[in-house]
Amino acid sequence: MKHTILAAGAVLALSSGFTAQAADAEKPQFLSDWWHQSVNVVGSYHTRFGPALRNDTYLEYEAFAKKDWFDFYGYVDAPRFFGGDGDSRGIWNHGSPLFTEIEPRFSIDKLTNSDLSVGPFKEWYFANNYIYDMGRNEAGRQSTWYMGLGTDVETGLPIGLNLNIYAKYQWQNYGASNENEWDGYRFKIKYFVPITDVWGGHLSYIGFTNFDWGSDLGDDQYRTSNSIASSHVLGLNYDHWHYSVVARYFHNGGQWNDGDQPVWQAEPIKSNGFGWYLVAGYNF
Repeated sequence: MKHTILAAGAVLALSSGFTAQAADAEKPQFLSDWWHQSVNVVGSYHTRFGPALRNDTYLEYEAFAKKDWFDFYGYVDAPRFFGGDGDSRGIWNHGSPLFTEIEPRFSIDKLTNSDLSVGPFKEWYFANNYIYDMGRNEAGRQSTWYMGLGTDVETGLPIGLNLNIYAKYQWQNYGASNENEWDGYRFKIKYFVPITDVWGGHLSYIGFTNFDWGSDLGDDQYRTSNSIASSHVLGLNYDHWHYSVVARYFHNGGQWNDGDQPVWQAEPIKSNGFGWYLVAGYNF
Protein backbone atom coordinates (compact mmCIF):
# COMPACT_ATOMS: atom_id res chain seq x y z
CA MET A 1 0.00 0.00 0.00
CA LYS A 2 1.08 3.59 -0.61
CA HIS A 3 3.54 3.52 -3.51
CA THR A 4 5.01 0.07 -2.99
CA ILE A 5 5.97 -0.33 -6.71
CA LEU A 6 6.09 -4.10 -6.73
CA ALA A 7 8.86 -5.74 -8.70
CA ALA A 8 6.95 -7.49 -11.47
CA GLY A 9 5.14 -4.38 -12.63
CA ALA A 10 8.04 -2.03 -12.26
CA VAL A 11 10.50 -4.31 -14.04
CA LEU A 12 8.42 -4.70 -17.18
CA ALA A 13 7.09 -1.15 -17.24
CA LEU A 14 10.56 0.39 -16.97
CA SER A 15 12.48 -2.16 -19.02
CA SER A 16 10.33 -2.71 -22.10
CA GLY A 17 13.21 -1.63 -24.29
CA PHE A 18 15.50 -4.28 -22.82
CA THR A 19 13.16 -7.28 -22.79
CA ALA A 20 12.16 -7.41 -26.46
CA GLN A 21 15.33 -9.28 -27.45
CA ALA A 22 14.67 -11.89 -24.76
CA ALA A 23 11.44 -13.13 -26.34
CA ASP A 24 11.43 -16.72 -27.57
CA ALA A 25 9.05 -19.22 -29.11
CA GLU A 26 7.90 -20.51 -25.73
CA LYS A 27 6.01 -17.44 -24.57
CA PRO A 28 4.00 -17.77 -21.33
CA GLN A 29 0.23 -17.34 -21.62
CA PHE A 30 -1.52 -14.33 -20.07
CA LEU A 31 -5.04 -12.88 -20.28
CA SER A 32 -3.75 -9.89 -22.27
CA ASP A 33 -0.62 -9.30 -24.33
CA TRP A 34 -0.41 -5.62 -23.30
CA TRP A 35 -2.41 -5.15 -20.06
CA HIS A 36 -0.10 -6.90 -17.58
CA GLN A 37 -1.61 -7.73 -14.21
CA SER A 38 -0.93 -9.66 -11.04
CA VAL A 39 -2.37 -10.42 -7.64
CA ASN A 40 -0.02 -10.03 -4.69
CA VAL A 41 0.22 -10.69 -0.98
CA VAL A 42 2.18 -7.90 0.73
CA GLY A 43 3.49 -7.90 4.28
CA SER A 44 4.53 -4.47 5.59
CA TYR A 45 6.52 -3.55 8.70
CA HIS A 46 7.03 -0.10 10.25
CA THR A 47 5.58 1.96 7.40
CA ARG A 48 5.47 5.64 8.31
CA PHE A 49 2.70 7.40 6.40
CA GLY A 50 0.84 8.32 9.60
CA PRO A 51 1.85 9.58 13.07
CA ALA A 52 2.17 5.98 14.32
CA LEU A 53 4.10 3.03 12.88
CA ARG A 54 1.95 0.55 10.98
CA ASN A 55 2.33 -3.19 10.34
CA ASP A 56 -0.14 -5.15 8.25
CA THR A 57 -0.52 -7.81 5.56
CA TYR A 58 -2.82 -7.10 2.64
CA LEU A 59 -4.13 -8.25 -0.72
CA GLU A 60 -3.22 -6.29 -3.84
CA TYR A 61 -4.21 -6.17 -7.51
CA GLU A 62 -1.52 -4.60 -9.71
CA ALA A 63 -1.50 -3.61 -13.39
CA PHE A 64 0.87 -1.96 -15.85
CA ALA A 65 0.93 -1.27 -19.57
CA LYS A 66 2.93 0.53 -22.23
CA LYS A 67 1.12 0.71 -25.58
CA ASP A 68 1.45 3.39 -28.26
CA TRP A 69 0.84 6.76 -26.49
CA PHE A 70 -0.34 5.22 -23.19
CA ASP A 71 1.95 4.37 -20.26
CA PHE A 72 0.33 3.10 -17.05
CA TYR A 73 1.10 1.73 -13.62
CA GLY A 74 -1.41 1.24 -10.82
CA TYR A 75 -2.63 -0.95 -7.96
CA VAL A 76 -5.63 -1.49 -5.68
CA ASP A 77 -5.10 -2.67 -2.09
CA ALA A 78 -7.44 -4.20 0.47
CA PRO A 79 -5.72 -2.94 3.66
CA ARG A 80 -5.20 -5.41 6.51
CA PHE A 81 -6.88 -8.17 4.48
CA PHE A 82 -4.83 -10.85 6.25
CA GLY A 83 -4.34 -9.02 9.56
CA GLY A 84 -2.01 -6.55 11.23
CA ASP A 85 -0.98 -4.98 14.50
CA GLY A 86 -3.45 -3.75 17.09
CA ASP A 87 -3.33 -0.13 15.90
CA SER A 88 -3.88 -0.78 12.19
CA ARG A 89 -7.33 -0.65 10.62
CA GLY A 90 -8.50 -2.08 7.31
CA ILE A 91 -11.17 -3.87 5.35
CA TRP A 92 -12.37 -6.22 8.12
CA ASN A 93 -12.11 -4.02 11.23
CA HIS A 94 -13.83 -0.73 10.38
CA GLY A 95 -10.84 0.80 8.55
CA SER A 96 -10.44 1.65 4.90
CA PRO A 97 -11.78 -1.08 2.58
CA LEU A 98 -9.76 0.14 -0.41
CA PHE A 99 -6.64 2.11 -1.23
CA THR A 100 -5.60 2.77 -4.83
CA GLU A 101 -2.88 4.61 -6.71
CA ILE A 102 -2.62 5.03 -10.48
CA GLU A 103 0.12 6.65 -12.57
CA PRO A 104 -1.15 7.19 -16.14
CA ARG A 105 1.19 9.01 -18.53
CA PHE A 106 0.23 10.14 -22.05
CA SER A 107 2.99 10.53 -24.64
CA ILE A 108 3.07 14.06 -26.02
CA ASP A 109 5.45 12.90 -28.80
CA LYS A 110 3.09 10.22 -30.07
CA LEU A 111 -0.12 12.20 -29.65
CA THR A 112 1.33 15.09 -31.67
CA ASN A 113 3.24 12.82 -34.09
CA SER A 114 6.40 14.74 -33.22
CA ASP A 115 9.94 14.01 -32.13
CA LEU A 116 10.43 16.18 -29.07
CA SER A 117 13.59 14.44 -27.86
CA VAL A 118 16.34 16.68 -26.53
CA GLY A 119 19.71 15.13 -25.73
CA PRO A 120 19.11 12.15 -23.40
CA PHE A 121 15.42 13.06 -22.87
CA LYS A 122 13.93 10.74 -25.48
CA GLU A 123 10.16 11.07 -24.95
CA TRP A 124 7.84 13.47 -23.09
CA TYR A 125 4.56 12.79 -21.29
CA PHE A 126 1.62 14.48 -19.63
CA ALA A 127 2.18 12.71 -16.31
CA ASN A 128 -0.33 12.01 -13.55
CA ASN A 129 -0.26 10.35 -10.14
CA TYR A 130 -3.66 9.92 -8.49
CA ILE A 131 -4.14 8.51 -4.97
CA TYR A 132 -7.44 7.57 -3.36
CA ASP A 133 -8.12 6.11 0.08
CA MET A 134 -11.80 5.18 0.37
CA GLY A 135 -11.88 5.25 4.18
CA ARG A 136 -15.01 4.56 6.23
CA ASN A 137 -15.92 8.23 6.66
CA GLU A 138 -14.62 11.70 5.76
CA ALA A 139 -11.97 11.64 8.49
CA GLY A 140 -10.53 8.47 6.97
CA ARG A 141 -10.55 9.54 3.32
CA GLN A 142 -7.86 10.90 0.97
CA SER A 143 -8.06 12.05 -2.65
CA THR A 144 -4.92 13.56 -4.22
CA TRP A 145 -4.06 14.36 -7.84
CA TYR A 146 -0.51 15.13 -8.96
CA MET A 147 -0.24 16.39 -12.56
CA GLY A 148 2.71 17.59 -14.61
CA LEU A 149 5.43 16.63 -17.06
CA GLY A 150 7.35 13.36 -17.40
CA THR A 151 10.19 12.05 -19.53
CA ASP A 152 12.08 8.84 -20.32
CA VAL A 153 15.85 9.21 -20.19
CA GLU A 154 18.34 7.40 -22.41
CA THR A 155 21.23 6.40 -20.14
CA GLY A 156 23.36 4.51 -22.70
CA LEU A 157 23.32 1.57 -20.27
CA PRO A 158 20.91 -1.34 -19.71
CA ILE A 159 19.12 0.85 -17.15
CA GLY A 160 15.57 2.17 -17.38
CA LEU A 161 15.10 5.72 -16.05
CA ASN A 162 12.16 8.11 -16.00
CA LEU A 163 11.56 11.44 -14.31
CA ASN A 164 8.29 13.19 -13.47
CA ILE A 165 7.54 16.56 -11.88
CA TYR A 166 4.05 17.47 -10.68
CA ALA A 167 1.90 20.13 -9.07
CA LYS A 168 -0.53 18.73 -6.49
CA TYR A 169 -4.24 19.35 -6.05
CA GLN A 170 -5.47 18.13 -2.68
CA TRP A 171 -9.11 17.20 -2.24
CA GLN A 172 -9.82 15.16 0.92
CA ASN A 173 -6.87 14.53 3.23
CA TYR A 174 -8.11 12.86 6.41
CA GLY A 175 -9.56 16.16 7.60
CA ALA A 176 -6.28 18.12 7.37
CA SER A 177 -6.25 21.88 6.75
CA ASN A 178 -4.94 21.71 3.16
CA GLU A 179 -8.05 20.17 1.65
CA ASN A 180 -9.58 21.48 -1.60
CA GLU A 181 -6.60 23.55 -2.75
CA TRP A 182 -3.43 23.49 -4.84
CA ASP A 183 -0.83 22.47 -2.29
CA GLY A 184 2.79 21.86 -3.22
CA TYR A 185 4.84 19.85 -5.68
CA ARG A 186 6.38 16.41 -6.22
CA PHE A 187 9.45 15.21 -8.10
CA LYS A 188 9.50 11.45 -8.79
CA ILE A 189 12.44 9.46 -10.12
CA LYS A 190 12.20 5.76 -11.12
CA TYR A 191 14.96 3.48 -12.28
CA PHE A 192 15.42 -0.19 -13.13
CA VAL A 193 18.71 -2.12 -13.13
CA PRO A 194 18.85 -5.76 -14.35
CA ILE A 195 21.33 -7.74 -12.24
CA THR A 196 21.55 -11.38 -13.32
CA ASP A 197 19.66 -14.61 -13.97
CA VAL A 198 19.51 -16.78 -10.86
CA TRP A 199 17.49 -19.85 -9.74
CA GLY A 200 15.76 -19.89 -13.10
CA GLY A 201 14.47 -16.32 -12.73
CA HIS A 202 15.57 -12.73 -13.36
CA LEU A 203 17.01 -10.74 -10.45
CA SER A 204 16.62 -6.97 -10.69
CA TYR A 205 16.94 -3.83 -8.62
CA ILE A 206 14.17 -1.25 -8.89
CA GLY A 207 14.19 2.12 -7.14
CA PHE A 208 11.95 5.13 -6.95
CA THR A 209 11.91 8.23 -4.81
CA ASN A 210 9.24 10.87 -4.19
CA PHE A 211 10.40 14.34 -3.13
CA ASP A 212 7.45 16.46 -1.89
CA TRP A 213 7.78 20.14 -1.00
CA GLY A 214 5.93 23.47 -0.83
CA SER A 215 2.85 22.27 1.06
CA ASP A 216 0.81 24.57 3.32
CA LEU A 217 0.40 21.68 5.75
CA GLY A 218 3.65 22.72 7.43
CA ASP A 219 1.73 25.59 9.06
CA ASP A 220 -0.13 23.06 11.22
CA GLN A 221 1.04 21.61 14.52
CA TYR A 222 2.86 18.27 14.14
CA ARG A 223 2.99 18.58 10.32
CA THR A 224 5.62 19.53 7.72
CA SER A 225 5.67 21.17 4.28
CA ASN A 226 7.97 18.52 2.79
CA SER A 227 8.62 14.78 2.86
CA ILE A 228 10.67 12.09 1.13
CA ALA A 229 9.86 8.42 0.53
CA SER A 230 12.63 6.43 -1.15
CA SER A 231 11.98 2.78 -2.07
CA HIS A 232 14.54 0.14 -3.01
CA VAL A 233 13.29 -3.16 -4.40
CA LEU A 234 15.21 -6.38 -4.96
CA GLY A 235 12.97 -8.54 -7.14
CA LEU A 236 13.15 -12.11 -8.43
CA ASN A 237 10.84 -12.59 -11.40
CA TYR A 238 9.59 -15.66 -13.25
CA ASP A 239 7.04 -15.93 -16.05
CA HIS A 240 4.12 -16.08 -13.63
CA TRP A 241 5.52 -15.79 -10.10
CA HIS A 242 7.47 -12.92 -8.57
CA TYR A 243 8.99 -12.24 -5.16
CA SER A 244 10.56 -9.11 -3.74
CA VAL A 245 12.02 -7.47 -0.67
CA VAL A 246 11.48 -3.72 -0.34
CA ALA A 247 13.31 -1.26 1.91
CA ARG A 248 11.74 2.20 2.04
CA TYR A 249 13.30 5.19 3.74
CA PHE A 250 10.94 7.86 5.07
CA HIS A 251 11.78 11.46 5.93
CA ASN A 252 8.76 13.22 7.47
CA GLY A 253 6.61 10.33 6.23
CA GLY A 254 3.07 11.49 5.46
CA GLN A 255 4.26 15.06 6.24
CA TRP A 256 4.38 14.30 9.96
CA ASN A 257 7.13 15.98 11.98
CA ASP A 258 9.41 13.37 13.50
CA GLY A 259 9.76 13.56 17.29
CA ASP A 260 6.68 15.68 17.96
CA GLN A 261 4.33 14.40 20.68
CA PRO A 262 0.63 14.63 19.68
CA VAL A 263 -1.78 14.91 22.59
CA TRP A 264 -3.76 11.89 21.33
CA GLN A 265 -0.76 9.56 21.04
CA ALA A 266 1.23 7.82 23.77
CA GLU A 267 4.55 7.99 21.90
CA PRO A 268 6.31 10.63 19.79
CA ILE A 269 5.87 10.57 16.03
CA LYS A 270 8.34 8.29 14.27
CA SER A 271 8.18 9.58 10.69
CA ASN A 272 11.92 9.21 9.93
CA GLY A 273 13.46 5.80 9.31
CA PHE A 274 12.99 2.61 7.34
CA GLY A 275 9.90 0.56 6.62
CA TRP A 276 9.98 -2.91 5.01
CA TYR A 277 7.84 -5.02 2.69
CA LEU A 278 7.86 -8.67 1.62
CA VAL A 279 5.93 -9.46 -1.56
CA ALA A 280 4.80 -12.63 -3.35
CA GLY A 281 2.62 -12.43 -6.44
CA TYR A 282 1.22 -14.21 -9.48
CA ASN A 283 1.11 -12.66 -12.98
CA PHE A 284 -1.90 -13.67 -15.07
